[in-house]
Amino acid sequence: MTSHLICGVDEAGRGPLAGAVFAAAVILDPANPIEGLADSKKLSEKKRDALAIEIKSKALAWAIASSSVEEIDEINILQASLLAMKRSIEALSLVPNEVLIDGLHCPKLSLPMRAIVQGDSKEACISASSILAKTARDANLYDLDKLYPAYGFAKHKGYPTPLHLQMLEEHGVLTIHRKSYAPVNKILNLKKGK
Repeated sequence: MTSHLICGVDEAGRGPLAGAVFAAAVILDPANPIEGLADSKKLSEKKRDALAIEIKSKALAWAIASSSVEEIDEINILQASLLAMKRSIEALSLVPNEVLIDGLHCPKLSLPMRAIVQGDSKEACISASSILAKTARDANLYDLDKLYPAYGFAKHKGYPTPLHLQMLEEHGVLTIHRKSYAPVNKILNLKKGK
């Protein structure tokens, strides 16, 4: 008898002004539990990084996907998040029997799915996917920090912090900035007005 495969899905990076939005899908192995799974936002970066390695080695299947800045600007952040989620589920090496999604919305897929508000703190498989999505996105932002050192991406991870907004005003908008987001759009319009 094959076991019922439950997949957890979560995204990271809906709020930032820069970079792609990431999603992860994880099917945990009930026979190989992982201690300390929690909503990625409640864990230290060091703990997340350690858990990400453990999840990748112990899970029955996992996949990480993203939607680009261009896609975010074209179809909006909610649709881009759902697209990244769909891509992560489709990239799994196993087909799950059921998919649990963190939040209010489910991507369009012909699998049994449930959206669970605050699922990342209620379901271990969603917690695991939130950790993989967050660590993948952070790694991407560290890469962007190396490409654009003046912007401080390693510090603010693209979120609209006072430092990031100041750097945007001083150095201008990059191709990795989400132009549909109000603070970025405002700066673009100010530059046009000059």
